[in-house]
Amino acid sequence: MLAQQRQQTILERVRSNGGVRVADLVRELGVSDMTIRRDLEVLAERGLLEKVHGGATALGPGSTEEPGFTAKSARQQQEKEAIARRAAGLVRPGTAVALSAGTTTWALARHLIGVPELTVITNSIPVAEVFHRNPRSDRTVVLTGGVRTPSDALVGPVAVAAIRRLHVDTLFLGVHGMSARAGFTTPNLLESETDRELVAAAGRLVVPADHTKWNTVGISTIAELSEADVVISDAGLPEDARTELAERAGELIIAEGSP
Repeated sequence: MLAQQRQQTILERVRSNGGVRVADLVRELGVSDMTIRRDLEVLAERGLLEKVHGGATALGPGSTEEPGFTAKSARQQQEKEAIARRAAGLVRPGTAVALSAGTTTWALARHLIGVPELTVITNSIPVAEVFHRNPRSDRTVVLTGGVRTPSDALVGPVAVAAIRRLHVDTLFLGVHGMSARAGFTTPNLLESETDRELVAAAGRLVVPADHTKWNTVGISTIAELSEADVVISDAGLPEDARTELAERAGELIIAEGSP
C-alpha cells in the first residue's frame, strides 16, 4: 500500500471512529510502529487530525470531508451556472477538452452539448451521462473507467492509465478548494492523483470554481495556483482572493450574471 493510500485509510478510520490507536493500525495495515507514527505526524502537520499519546483523534469535518454529488449539486447553483456559461465560451468547435469530476463541470457539460466536432475526455459519470442523453454523431466522449468516489469521479490506476497517453487542448478542472497556501485541492487522495494526470495531459488549464472554494483546503494538492491559465469564479469572490489569483494565475475571470 502506498503512503498516500495508507494515510487515506488512517483518516477514514479517524473520521468513522473518532480516533485511532497506533497499535491497532500497525496490526491492521501490516507496517511498523515507526511508519504509522510518521503517517500520523504528516497528517497532523496538515491539520487533518490531532496526535495524542498512543494514537490520534479527529478534529471534525474538514479536509477529508467529501459530500456526495447530489448534496454538492444543490449548492451555489446560480454561481455555478454563470461560471459554466462563461467557461463554455472558451471552447471552440473541433477541439479536444477534458472535464474532471465536479458539479460545476457537470453544469459546463450541459452548455457544451451543442458544440460541433468536440472530443470530450472525462472521469465523471454525471458529465458523461449529459453527453449520452444528448448524442451527436460528430462528438466523441471517452469515459476513463476506474473506482467510483462519493462525488461520482472515476479514479485510481485504471483511470490514470487511460489518461496518461491522451492529450487535450483544454482541461476544465473541478476542485474542492483553492487557497494561496495549498493551491487547488481535493479531499480524496486517489482523485488528486487522477486529476494531476489530467493536468499533465492538457495544453491549457481552466479552473471553474465558485467563491465558496476560496480558503477551503482538501487533503491533497492537485495543482498550484500558478499552474492555472484561467480561473473563472463569481462576484462573491473576496478581494484578497481576487488579488492573489490575478497575481498568480494566468487570468482571472468573474462570470457576469453571478449574484
